[in-house]
Amino acid sequence: MICIKFLGVTKILAIESSCDDTSASVIENGTVLSNETMGQLIHQTYGGVVPELASRQHHINIIPTVQAALDKSGTQLSELSAIAYTKGPGLVGSLLVGVTFAKTLAKSLDIPSIAVNHLHAHIFSHFAEDPKPNFPFLCLTVSGGHTQIVKVNSYTDLEVLGSTLDDAAGEAFDKIGKMLGLPYPAGPIIDNLAQQGQPTIRFSEPEVKDYNFSFSGLKTSVLYHLRHHLENDPQYIQKHLNDICASVQNIIVNTLIKKLVKAAEDTGIKEIGIAGGVSANSLLRKRVEALSYEYDWNLYIPAFQYCTDNAGMIAVLAYQQYLAKDFAPIDDVPSPKLGF
Repeated sequence: MICIKFLGVTKILAIESSCDDTSASVIENGTVLSNETMGQLIHQTYGGVVPELASRQHHINIIPTVQAALDKSGTQLSELSAIAYTKGPGLVGSLLVGVTFAKTLAKSLDIPSIAVNHLHAHIFSHFAEDPKPNFPFLCLTVSGGHTQIVKVNSYTDLEVLGSTLDDAAGEAFDKIGKMLGLPYPAGPIIDNLAQQGQPTIRFSEPEVKDYNFSFSGLKTSVLYHLRHHLENDPQYIQKHLNDICASVQNIIVNTLIKKLVKAAEDTGIKEIGIAGGVSANSLLRKRVEALSYEYDWNLYIPAFQYCTDNAGMIAVLAYQQYLAKDFAPIDDVPSPKLGF
């Protein structure tokens, strides 16, 4: 019979392996004690994540990452109350490594395992540190795989108001970066280059109804623009790289901001959060911070370590699921396309 510890100290080990980052975290009674992550540089060679290589690298990284999280938190395996893992969405091979490791360890320790939704965890990364938003709040989640506006009424009541109809914002950054010859991941590089340029180039700006997003048209617009100018000047990208990056970033951020403002005005909610890897973008942060003063929002942006894929956010939500006795069955399997 599985041992469930509800009294005294609750310590949970959380594992995140949805894509190419292997991460482990320990949380104690709702306080994150450690949040360790190992990346995978091998994907830079291919300009994007190669699923099979990501899975293999997780096999190599998971034990040292977990050990680092345990050591930093001063935690012994015997102290753990549960093991949490990312169930999905994500790459099936990568998820399988984390799920198998977590469930095997939980079984060996005779403690429960907790399956966490990766998208939900990004939203609740706001609860890893103070200040924390009050319910209900709006969360703009922007990452390499997802772009959504979610109305968060409680830990278990989440309503998707809008989402991307094609590419996510982070995916658009990376794919346009590849057109420009930039290394993967291109988002942070475009951000840095954009700060040295001006948004003077007019690319097609996506127009979608309601609170939804679309970024495929922007990619096509950039592609045609580059083809046209490269025919006349093979050095066009090198000469205008900073301005191209500034223009691309400006349109993506403008698109995100417009939808967020619309959702806030329509719902009347002034508790606003942004999360996901793209929430680390300097222009997005600057624009949202400015809007918080203009619209009298209470704005919440997680620390950088909780923006990208990380186990700390998995741990935060896992703790709430533990309190609710929301445990995973022993035969639980990864769900690569898990949604809300």
